Amino acid sequence: MKKLKGIAVILVLMGFVSCKKDADQPKVIYEEKKVSVREPQKIDSTQIKIADLPILMEGTKYLIHPIGDVRVYDVSSKYGSTKVNQVSYAISNYNRYELTGYFQNLMFQHMDSTHLRPLTDQVIQIQTVTFLSTIAEKTKKKVLVYTIVDQDTNRDGKIDSNDIKSLYISLNNGTKFTKLSEDLHELLDWSVIDSQSRLYFRTIEDINKNGAFDNKDAVNYFFVDLNTDAWKIESYNPMGH
Repeated sequence: MKKLKGIAVILVLMGFVSCKKDADQPKVIYEEKKVSVREPQKIDSTQIKIADLPILMEGTKYLIHPIGDVRVYDVSSKYGSTKVNQVSYAISNYNRYELTGYFQNLMFQHMDSTHLRPLTDQVIQIQTVTFLSTIAEKTKKKVLVYTIVDQDTNRDGKIDSNDIKSLYISLNNGTKFTKLSEDLHELLDWSVIDSQSRLYFRTIEDINKNGAFDNKDAVNYFFVDLNTDAWKIESYNPMGH
């Protein structure tokens, strides 16, 4: 019994060390006190690219084809401790006005056309796509808002959810694809005030350059007037000082 208790303690300690290691993993790696903001990323040619079936968000006339990788999981076999591969061909989830997943790109197609055009030629990871339906009803401007990872900020050779998340916007046909948040600012959240036709968002900035985002860093506040075509980013301070 004592031996079993000792093993349990070791396993708990190993789990604690593993969790602490993950928690301490920085989102930004600085090299010689300089950060490479836009290093070109290579496309992994070993991954199998597929597209989900297209979706048509209510109130738009453009089909969206999510592009991503076939996902392969190692799962335990029911015949013993051996592992077997399980393949998933589903890369997105969709509700009425939002598309979520991990996409490399999106292809846009007018519902009356066979022509397809990509959202971007950058190597990125798209995590959410939201159609601002209430803004479309109020202003007739049809806009998509994205949360995206566009830089390998932790320098592990991959663009994924362990890197900084950014905020982007485009028209509902994928054109005018524009970054709103600043480079190396982690997106915290965003919201829309319909009566103002404004998109508000917050970011956190690693001002002490320790590679992590914590209570010693600065939270920044911005808004964009969606009534204008320029999408000018304005900073503001809700604390009033």
